[in-house]
Amino acid sequence: MNTVITAAPPVILPVSGSEAGFPVRRVYCVGRNYALHAIEMGHDPTREPPFFFQKNPENLRLPAAGFPYPARSNDVHHEVELVVALKSGGTDIDPAAAMDCVWGYAVGIDFTRRDLQADAKSKGQPWAAAKAFEHSGPVSPLVPAEQGVDPARGRIHLSVNGAIRQDGDLAQMTWKIPEIIAELSKLFELAAGDVILTGTPAGVGAVERGDVVTCGIDGIGDLTVTVV
Repeated sequence: MNTVITAAPPVILPVSGSEAGFPVRRVYCVGRNYALHAIEMGHDPTREPPFFFQKNPENLRLPAAGFPYPARSNDVHHEVELVVALKSGGTDIDPAAAMDCVWGYAVGIDFTRRDLQADAKSKGQPWAAAKAFEHSGPVSPLVPAEQGVDPARGRIHLSVNGAIRQDGDLAQMTWKIPEIIAELSKLFELAAGDVILTGTPAGVGAVERGDVVTCGIDGIGDLTVTVV
């Protein structure tokens, strides 16, 4: 069908070792999915069922120059996360079949305008301005699940200017990947091209212009971003 304005190009994530890319449909995020992070944010991890918010596919694009410090904020935080990319979906997916939906994995950062998020929380308002702003979700090249990646365990870490800030293990996730997919599919119809950021370990903190943020997950990849 013809369009009355020029259609935006699709967001395509790079795939490690391949010239073909992964087209993104939607981006879901899991909130407070590591117990120690929930505690550092002032919540009780033993009582909270999983909850979700979204970023936009375009938020995954990062300019070659680095991560532009966003306007309207003076307190931007880093959150390293395991990224899960889906090749299929559906509704009310059985947790036992959920891993069949997974295409691959990557390392991602959920940059957050923490001051805007705190203000929104205090007013009972949504987090969109804090989470879904431009370039707020950079990701490393995807690694296909068929390469034998084990997303159930492995070190996940982030450093700023060489100093470790976050250092955890995927095994510490409160809600595991099959459970996340199953719970999401109760609320949304998942499909090929969907991307899920699965939560962050403790140690989140502020970044400043000029900072070099380096993060990685064992067996999946590394990601380095300069704040500009």
